[in-house]
Amino acid sequence: MKILIVGGGIGGLATALRLHAAGIDAEVFEQAPSVRELGVGINMLPHAVKELAALGLLPALDETGIRTRELIYANRFGQTVWQELRGLDAGYDTPQLSIHRGKLLQVLFQATMERLGPARVHLDHKLVGFREQGDRVVARFDQTDGSGPIEADGDALIGADGIHSRVRSTLYPDQGQPIWSGIMIWRGAIDWPVYQDGRTMVIAGSNISKFVFYPIHADPAKPDRRLTNWAVMARTNTEKTPPGRGDWNRPGNLEETLTFVRDKFRLGFIDPVSLIEATGSFYEYPNCDRDPVPRWSFGRVSLLGDAAHPMYPVGSNGASQAILDASCLARHLSTATSIQEALSAYEGERRVATSEIVLANRKGGPEGVIDMVELRAPDGFDDIERVASHKEREAIVRGYATMAGFAREQVNRNGSS
Repeated sequence: MKILIVGGGIGGLATALRLHAAGIDAEVFEQAPSVRELGVGINMLPHAVKELAALGLLPALDETGIRTRELIYANRFGQTVWQELRGLDAGYDTPQLSIHRGKLLQVLFQATMERLGPARVHLDHKLVGFREQGDRVVARFDQTDGSGPIEADGDALIGADGIHSRVRSTLYPDQGQPIWSGIMIWRGAIDWPVYQDGRTMVIAGSNISKFVFYPIHADPAKPDRRLTNWAVMARTNTEKTPPGRGDWNRPGNLEETLTFVRDKFRLGFIDPVSLIEATGSFYEYPNCDRDPVPRWSFGRVSLLGDAAHPMYPVGSNGASQAILDASCLARHLSTATSIQEALSAYEGERRVATSEIVLANRKGGPEGVIDMVELRAPDGFDDIERVASHKEREAIVRGYATMAGFAREQVNRNGSS
């Protein structure tokens, strides 16, 4: 069995590694000419880290990432709305990790090159089209050097090529552009003094204007500092069509960003304006997703990761769910009696679950707890219990964790796929 994987991002590489571990031949085709450390920080939840740990990647991830200890949701005045331990400190048997997206991609890429071999990883291969031919799938790719279409064939093709997936647009030619929420996101990373224990994540404000702050790397030579990720999310429009491609690498505008920060936050531990001004270059992108689709699998072709279920970056679930997809797919391909049966079982397990997360993230996901408090107490509060009870706040945060599959009991009960 040989599986063609279109897309060499987090989902595609995790899939290649999982298939290889299951004894299945995989070949990766990535349209970028090189794998660069682009982007800024992301979080990986314990259920996804558990899958990567099963591949032996935790030591490499620990070298560059940080094991998140605590999460604080606060209003724009820095008053705590919800506070909880995370990962090992919360009793999980696997950590939660905050890490630079590019560093995570490098860990996956290097492992893929070492385990599958360079002959199984093809950069600068842009998918042109694909067709089923008997019991095979034939895919055609172009290269930037103009050397003409290149064909590859396999038993199945997995589209892991992101929110602008060529595979998905072939299966759903009328889907149109990604759907924009009207919210822009600006993200940056900077060497910054340690806050608390250097392992704490803070999300403050509301969906009108939100500020996110967490460390993603600790340099042993600088014990009092951390490479720190920040993000600003703010509603700028009511249109549904994004003002450009929904990618992570468009330069952000300083003054535009500060419009949604200056005089908006009084957090005590950090001045967001000073942090952003000191960062230098940073990135922006429109907060986009797509509507869930009724099918992922068509014959010998299926979707995975952002190609299957692009979602808003709330709840730390985008990369995590792609990694779970990869493990689920490898498990079914290892046990099913046919490719079609495997892809159908994979879709049956993952499509409904991820569709629910996409829709929940549109409502704010677990961060809905600060939206609720902002709505009820826009000028702050003296007693959070009088604004929203512990039970009500817990239902939002812990309810989301259970729905998305990363409640402690779920993670500790389930072995890796």
